[in-house]
Amino acid sequence: MARPGNVLFITVDQWRGDSLSCVGHPLVKTPNLDALAADGVLFARHFANTAPCGPSRASLYTGMYAHNHRSILNGTPLDARFTNIALLARDAGYEPALFGYTDTSVDPRTVEPDDPRLRTYEGVLPGFDPIVNDPEVYGSQQWAAWLAEQGVDVPDDVTDLYRPIENFPGTAEHGATWAPTRFAAEHTETAFMVSKLIEWLDERTADEWADDPFFVHASFIRPHPPYRNPVGYHDRYDADDIPPFTGHADRDDEIAAHILAEIAIQIPEVGAPENDRDRRQLRATYHGMQAEVDDQLGRLFAHLGDRGLDRNTLIVITSDHGEMGGDHWLTEKLGYWDESYHIPLIVRDPSPAADATRGLQVHEFTESVDVLPTVLGWIGVDVPDQCDGRALTKFLTDGTAPEFWRDAVFWEWAFSDPESRTIESLFDAVAEECSLTVVRSKDWKYVEFAGTSDQTPPLLFDLNDDPQQLVNLADDPAHASQVIDALRRIVQWRMHHNDRTLSTYHLSEEQGLIHIADPRR
Repeated sequence: MARPGNVLFITVDQWRGDSLSCVGHPLVKTPNLDALAADGVLFARHFANTAPCGPSRASLYTGMYAHNHRSILNGTPLDARFTNIALLARDAGYEPALFGYTDTSVDPRTVEPDDPRLRTYEGVLPGFDPIVNDPEVYGSQQWAAWLAEQGVDVPDDVTDLYRPIENFPGTAEHGATWAPTRFAAEHTETAFMVSKLIEWLDERTADEWADDPFFVHASFIRPHPPYRNPVGYHDRYDADDIPPFTGHADRDDEIAAHILAEIAIQIPEVGAPENDRDRRQLRATYHGMQAEVDDQLGRLFAHLGDRGLDRNTLIVITSDHGEMGGDHWLTEKLGYWDESYHIPLIVRDPSPAADATRGLQVHEFTESVDVLPTVLGWIGVDVPDQCDGRALTKFLTDGTAPEFWRDAVFWEWAFSDPESRTIESLFDAVAEECSLTVVRSKDWKYVEFAGTSDQTPPLLFDLNDDPQQLVNLADDPAHASQVIDALRRIVQWRMHHNDRTLSTYHLSEEQGLIHIADPRR
């Protein structure tokens, strides 16, 4: 099969969809992502379909909603019968290369009981050749080896590199995450990954890549925590300049809003600092982490341009999920809050067919499951029946939505705790009751839980009158029709996206095997 060109599929971990200067953020500056968006199409209402990393990436790589792939937690196996972006790229003749990680939990039915992959959720997605497999969030050994090559004195415990420099001038006047790391800006995990990718690209000439195009997945860990920056980025943004947080101004009011908020806010790993200075500094630090990633992506994009590789390379950049960043008194990614699911998506198609839409910002709703069919369309591979998403090609070529396009997004989140069962006990629920589904349109947002309404009451927000989602209208009789409509939409969504492994085929006495195509996919 003739391949149309190179594919560079980039994920940046835990990047909020509002944190780009080209979408109007009042503080953040992302010149390199802005430039990519100006040369491609930015999808301004793009949402992840689940969280955290492993489940969301399962949706991204398979094109399937979580209720179909069922890899619902970090550590829940991904069913080996599902194909994925790497295997499908191989069908097109590519040899997919991985720089980074995919957080794929191996199907235990495919390995021996003593296989070490059964002790980690940070496996490699089948089909990828891991050129640099860097799964460790806190202390990658490959990164450590590279640092040693650069002359850095690497401690025995690599995670010590994240500890702030002691007695750094100005620390006392700033928030807890202000003090910089013990490694320099040129030695970050992102710099390491970009350097390795550039080295790999330079192993061949541009003509050789033209004859044998690459398919690269570059999966960057930042701006995922720990919330800490090297010198030069630690003070890039001032805590005093952080815009007001979304959510209740009073922490106790946020805790009282829902049992999920009550429990999450009081968990040290995800609750935001109670001290206003520390909360603002955490957000400032997070934006500094984004600045560092943007700079390194700029280095990568410049190298592609210098080599002439940009002329025939499809570039797709997105995230697995967002970051609360102190909003609603939370950090990390969880629950039903928009901040955890609204993520960036930029697609830069090098073909002349996309020239008319360069710089376009699309405001229709798009989802993570749309990425796979979009890439497959570009490389000329049929979209498998398992895909729940739809290709974004029409947006890229003429700037308009395909027929029957969605007017709402859906996401799902499971919050059980298989190892300690702590969450189940806090909610007085079994694991199967610890999940939620969200339907979000431009006007309304509804959250339904798998548990009983006494355990986890539903939520309804009027996004026009209450954009910060502070007032739950689910029990208001005046809004009963909105609740019924939202429930109907969730049921219809689930019914339409049932497993289609064999249901799209029919055995006919006259025609033999018939494949029934869905015109909306």
